[in-house]
Amino acid sequence: MGLAMRGDIRDINSGKNAGTPENGVPRRLAAIVAGDISGYSRLMQLDEEGTHARVRRLERDLIEPTIREHHGRLIKTTGDGFIAIFDSPVEAVRCGIVIQQNMIGRNTALSKAQWIEYRIGINLGDVIIDTDDVFGDGVNVAARLEGLADPGEVFISGGIYEQIKHKIVCGYESLGDRKVKNITDPVRVYRVLPDPSAFKRRRVQKRGVVIVSLSLIVLVLAGGVLWYLTMQTRSRLPRVAFKSTPSEQAASSSHAAKSSALTSTAANSTTPTTPSAPVNETAAQQSAKVPDTSPTAAPTVAAVPPAATPVPQAAPPPPMEPEMVPLPGGSFTMGSNEDPSERPVHEVTVKRFAIGKYPVSIREWNQCAAAKACPFTASGPDDAPAGNLSWSDAKQFTAWLAGTTGKAYRLPTEAEWEYAARAGTRTRYWWGDQLMPDVASCKNCTQVASNDPPSKVGAFKPNPFGLHDMGGTVDQWVEDCFHKNYQGAPNDGSAWRDDGCTSHVLRSGSWRNDARYVRPSNRDGYDTQVRYPTHGFRVALTL
Repeated sequence: MGLAMRGDIRDINSGKNAGTPENGVPRRLAAIVAGDISGYSRLMQLDEEGTHARVRRLERDLIEPTIREHHGRLIKTTGDGFIAIFDSPVEAVRCGIVIQQNMIGRNTALSKAQWIEYRIGINLGDVIIDTDDVFGDGVNVAARLEGLADPGEVFISGGIYEQIKHKIVCGYESLGDRKVKNITDPVRVYRVLPDPSAFKRRRVQKRGVVIVSLSLIVLVLAGGVLWYLTMQTRSRLPRVAFKSTPSEQAASSSHAAKSSALTSTAANSTTPTTPSAPVNETAAQQSAKVPDTSPTAAPTVAAVPPAATPVPQAAPPPPMEPEMVPLPGGSFTMGSNEDPSERPVHEVTVKRFAIGKYPVSIREWNQCAAAKACPFTASGPDDAPAGNLSWSDAKQFTAWLAGTTGKAYRLPTEAEWEYAARAGTRTRYWWGDQLMPDVASCKNCTQVASNDPPSKVGAFKPNPFGLHDMGGTVDQWVEDCFHKNYQGAPNDGSAWRDDGCTSHVLRSGSWRNDARYVRPSNRDGYDTQVRYPTHGFRVALTL
């Protein structure tokens, strides 16, 4: 499929297709993404012009760029929705997740009534490619999946699921086979859960509901059995009492009357002129006048056990801090003319700081997870780079590390990262202008291509500053919000932040990217809250 398919999709609007059969009906296997705005009519009734402008802005600033970034093609917009096709089912699902996650951030500052929420359906199918549109059951199924989804959700077909289940880190919830309109066979449907732990939480929640329900049933049954036994016991007791004869009952009554009379007589035998209270008082007074020659008894004191000596709790061991490399401040030329996002080339001056010698490892990350300060425990070799991390995850780690050590740990700024990656060089790569084998971990940077992540940090040569993996290995989060270029960027090395920022900058490239991504000037952006297998980070330290 690969390059040929990309060419076919790229020429879709022009109608050019080198592989078009003689009958003029080209067909391709593609991942189809169908998106639709939930409650669009209601939004238009509330504010027709405002809603129209907001939707067009979303298409321009979010939908179209996100589709392009994930190597897809926007086929058309439908006023309240869109259709796109992708060569890769993996990229199609990633695109859907990023759109939904971005919409969460965009809706945060608005009232619920103003929210714009997409429903997204994704299907893998054979489609007919026309000049400005695509047709076929594959498109229809994607549209039906979108209709089944709730606002803010991504639904995928079984065909998509089979392609991505071992290739993208997210959770999936099977919804079983669904009959959809105008499609003969039922469609296997899955709900995509962007956070892998969400599926576990859903399973735990469901399991908890089942356990609670079973517990209630057991308690009800036990209570019923206990009530039955109690009632049986009570029913037996009266039957024993009723066996007594009338004469025995009369004798019992007579005995009770005699006992009452005797008690009354004993009470009346006391001298009537001497009330009981004064007698007792007089006796007490006389007793007080007689000196007590017996030894004074020590007052009885309740035995109080000695206070338990608190056992000193062993302080948790301090975290193993990342190995840091201090760098002097200085000026350098930031950016390049190779990509529009890297322009304009500009001079930047950074203050002295320290930066991690390596990306944060799984061992270092899991210290934070063990302290319950980071959201999950990473799996893999201890010395492997920690991956599948969002920008928010990285910020949680630096906050924990700074709070635990009392040092000013943080994420590096974008300018600091490029300054450290260039290490005083001005060439395309830190080692020169030409690609060299076995200098960085990327798709075509080594003799043997691999889709597996690097086994450990520091497996490749350091740059002149002594820093490892400043190109390849894992994409690395920095502090800055993502902007499409450097127009208006600060030149003092500080982070470029925006209020309500929903995406942040990634540098370095990863083992899955080609050599173009390992250039010190290369930059990319990704959703702030979305985890991805190749995304990691390294820390910086203010000096």
